[in-house]
Amino acid sequence: MDLLRSLPLGLYLEQPQTWLHKIDPRVKFAWLMSFLTSYVLANNFWRVLLVVLLIIATLIARIPRRVWRQQMGWLLMLSFFVLAIAAISPDGMGIDYQPRLPANEQILTQPSNANNLVQEQVGDQKKYSYVLFHKGPVKVTRYSLSLAVRLSTLIFTVIYSTNLYLLTTAAEEITSGIESLMQPLRRFNLPVTEITLTLTLSLRFIPLVLEEVQNLFRSVMTRAINWKKLGLKGGFKVWMTVAERLLENLLLRADQMANAMMVRGFTSPNEHQVQWHDLRLKGRDWLAIAALILFWGIRLAMGTQV
Repeated sequence: MDLLRSLPLGLYLEQPQTWLHKIDPRVKFAWLMSFLTSYVLANNFWRVLLVVLLIIATLIARIPRRVWRQQMGWLLMLSFFVLAIAAISPDGMGIDYQPRLPANEQILTQPSNANNLVQEQVGDQKKYSYVLFHKGPVKVTRYSLSLAVRLSTLIFTVIYSTNLYLLTTAAEEITSGIESLMQPLRRFNLPVTEITLTLTLSLRFIPLVLEEVQNLFRSVMTRAINWKKLGLKGGFKVWMTVAERLLENLLLRADQMANAMMVRGFTSPNEHQVQWHDLRLKGRDWLAIAALILFWGIRLAMGTQV
């Protein structure tokens, strides 16, 4: 089991360099925030469209199949599972379904203009049905299906858009772009550099956490523990010991990183700034900004929930 390969969440793809890698990190951050915020008060058409756009962007960017296949596959399975469970779950509306036809059906057969009008209205009402599917204990209503689409698309959009951003943007680019966007906050005496430094170290720490979890999991598996003999209480003690060891190892790694920074004379981020990237908007960046404006125009025109 290799978590760094089977579950590469939050890891940066160094090779190959796609066109998504070459876009300015500030523009990509604006796109990420657009995906995460345009979901609010949007209709189901727009929510499904966001999922389609993420899949198309992954394919057009020519990211290696080995990278996105397992992540997208498991995430699509999870979203579909949530969609199915939420669709057949009670919608919680508490609506009493009443028959639309009158109790005396002979009224509809009497030849009069008023009754003809009633028949036309009843015929129109028959086209609408709040219950879309009902067979045995399985019942799907319009509201439960709408909730299912909202929840499943939200899970996919939030997780995969963030993962795609981290996959095509280096940690130093992310922090440089965020620091550039946060420059106006310096007027309020906010520690912008310290915040971005903490973010950089956090992103760098993600692979270390996965590595420690992987090593501890392998150490437990190699000992061939008989879990049936241990029972529930014994198994709980083993996993508590593993969690304690994981915390100790992570704190040790953090202490090693802090000592390495102190040895190199890093006393204040304002005095030891390292310019990793020269942030300049190029032609492809302006094209991405124009596409972002079009994105929000379509969102306001077609994606608003009525």
